[in-house]
Amino acid sequence: MENKLARIIGAIAVMACLASCSNLKYLPEGEQLYVKGNVEIDTDTIPERYIEPLSESLEELLRPKPNTTVLGMRPQLYLYNIAGEPKSDRGFRNWLKNKVGQPPVLLSDVNREYNENLLRNRLENLGFFQAQVTSDTTIDNRKATVTYTASPHIIYRIKSLSFDVDSSELGKAVKSTEPASLLQVGRPYSLDNIIAERERIDNELKNKGYYYFNPDHLIIEVDSTGGDHQVALYVMVKEETPAKAKRPYYINNIYIYPNYTLTESGYRRANLRNATLYKDKYYFIDPEETFRKFSLATPMFFEPGDLYTRHNHNSTISQLVGMGAFRFVRNEFVDVEDEPDKLDVYYYLTPMPKRGLRVELLGKTASVYNGSEVNVNWQHRNAFRSAELLTFTVFGGFETQTGGNVNLNSSFYRYGIEASLSFPRMIAPFNWQPTRRFVPHTVFRAGYEYLNRRTAYSLNSMRFSFGYLWKENIEKEHDLKVIEVGYVQPRNITESYQAMLDTVPPLRHAIEPQFTFGPIYNFTYTNSMKADPKHGIYFRGGVDLSANLYGIIRGANVNKGRQYQIFNANFSQYVKIEADIRHYLRLGPNAKLASRAMAGFGYSYGNSRMLPYVKQFFAGGPNGLRAFRARAIGPGSYTPEFYGEDNFFADQTGDIKIELNTEYRAKLASIIHWAAFVDAGNIWLQHTDSEKPGAAFSRNFVNEMAVGAGLGLRFDLTFLLIRTDLAMPLRIPYRPKGERWVMDEINFRDGDWRRNNLVFNLAIGYPF
Repeated sequence: MENKLARIIGAIAVMACLASCSNLKYLPEGEQLYVKGNVEIDTDTIPERYIEPLSESLEELLRPKPNTTVLGMRPQLYLYNIAGEPKSDRGFRNWLKNKVGQPPVLLSDVNREYNENLLRNRLENLGFFQAQVTSDTTIDNRKATVTYTASPHIIYRIKSLSFDVDSSELGKAVKSTEPASLLQVGRPYSLDNIIAERERIDNELKNKGYYYFNPDHLIIEVDSTGGDHQVALYVMVKEETPAKAKRPYYINNIYIYPNYTLTESGYRRANLRNATLYKDKYYFIDPEETFRKFSLATPMFFEPGDLYTRHNHNSTISQLVGMGAFRFVRNEFVDVEDEPDKLDVYYYLTPMPKRGLRVELLGKTASVYNGSEVNVNWQHRNAFRSAELLTFTVFGGFETQTGGNVNLNSSFYRYGIEASLSFPRMIAPFNWQPTRRFVPHTVFRAGYEYLNRRTAYSLNSMRFSFGYLWKENIEKEHDLKVIEVGYVQPRNITESYQAMLDTVPPLRHAIEPQFTFGPIYNFTYTNSMKADPKHGIYFRGGVDLSANLYGIIRGANVNKGRQYQIFNANFSQYVKIEADIRHYLRLGPNAKLASRAMAGFGYSYGNSRMLPYVKQFFAGGPNGLRAFRARAIGPGSYTPEFYGEDNFFADQTGDIKIELNTEYRAKLASIIHWAAFVDAGNIWLQHTDSEKPGAAFSRNFVNEMAVGAGLGLRFDLTFLLIRTDLAMPLRIPYRPKGERWVMDEINFRDGDWRRNNLVFNLAIGYPF
């Protein structure tokens, strides 16, 4: 094993050397390849813990950037070199050279004086007013490294902060913002904080009515003559600030144009002769009455006579956009003649097409299954003239097995229809408005699906739900289904499948009639909207309840023979809780470490012993344990039931699930990315099942975790990400204790091992 590892490392080293040498031979005569720019901090005035972050932030400023490296090699530079000179601006060689490849970054491209000034200016902006920067170049075998030595010296700190303003109304308004200032005495001087302080003051003034004020009307003077490496800051309003920026404004008339057509010449003022006054507040220019007036008056945060505020300005625009009925939303504030402190407001709303038809054809492939699906989606926006969205969807598809050693009865086809109606507001018997910053939605949904596993059985499924969807803020979203009803009835159970039921009794659960009804709540948190965060967080958690109160009232107890039905199906009584948390650690501009932890727990009682089949958890597949096929692992250490020769049933489900995933993602070249991943997890049953030994959850669940690992390529087409993963099991939970780790059995040269252990997944999008 050690010899194999040594040969692999040696081969990689030789490849790196050859690639490096081959790149150097293409360099012009007398030129060197620029491979790195370093910034060293020469100081004893900065705590040690701050030196490395400062050095890294300064290195990000250096220009140009060296050629991209992967494991010490420069594949994009190599592809650029071997492409040669394309004969035309089309074709493979041109694509390889100009789209995938990178031209060499030469030492002659580096302007050391420019970079020195850049670093010096940055240090001064951070408060190091006496900073010095020098540079030196090191050349080794035609590879050049430029090292910049920065001597920051002592940082300047804020000695005092004064809001030097007059006693005018504007001066008082500026002075009132002082307690929340970002410029705190004792803190280091920072130009970034000064810029942010001007923007903060401007934002507060905008919320006090100063519509025409902007940050450029403020100046923050810096006095560093006091000595002792300290500065005094003075916040002042510029003398040349125009008069209209010095007074607050109030809202006069509000005009809403809900059926505006944008012309090539841009927006033009609406004709007010057809304006209709609504509730003495809003003028509507809508002769054809395309929208009910209340539906557009509700999102308005302004009323005549209100003080202008940026909050109400932005909130109104956000509400109108969030209704989902308009292609363009624009507003305009216009000075009122003879009333210098008032503004008329115009809202120009360009509707989306009322009706739309979309057809989607999907190819599906995962592990040994392949299939296709078509969705026909018809939408009617503004169905009842209040921005409602009415949707009808007809779908159909099939999936069939093309290989592997799983049960052929997994092949199926399905079709169905779904209708939904979404209102951009809360519809409730009481006044409930969780937030006005974002548009809430009330959603009704109903659907029917027919699934036919051709050689086994068919299922008729019907569902209905009513609930609310709203965002608390930009990071938090709530989805509450006040009631969701699901009804499943099996049909056409074949004789061959009935025979399998006699051999494998647990398969009966998949064809049991099911009836569920109750509320479902899900909460989602994410900070993904932040600009390139160092730590990205995603959390989704929820609870699903069914027949809890009804089952208690009926006194249901399946263990005592008191089990009740609704529509010829035993109603399900359970509590199901799920949580999914993900963390994305940015390791660089083109690399990150993505991790996920999932847990699900279902507790069935009263009228049920386990979760209904459609609500149970499963493991494996292209978005979970990628080294195992979907539904082919678990529950617990239960060994899959075999039927016939080398065929087992990929239909394992459970009431409890735990899964952990981590994946390193990095860019290779152009649209090509790669990943290395490890997955672990399993499912379990809530209760002991004599027909599934080892399937129940216990305190020893860790010893029953499946583990897999693999590598993958991703092709990022911007609008679509195609993912390929090749994985293999490292730990198989249904093997005997002491034999579950199988790393010592890995043998890529053995055809049987590859066929039984390597799992290829082709999917769309990231797994998490």
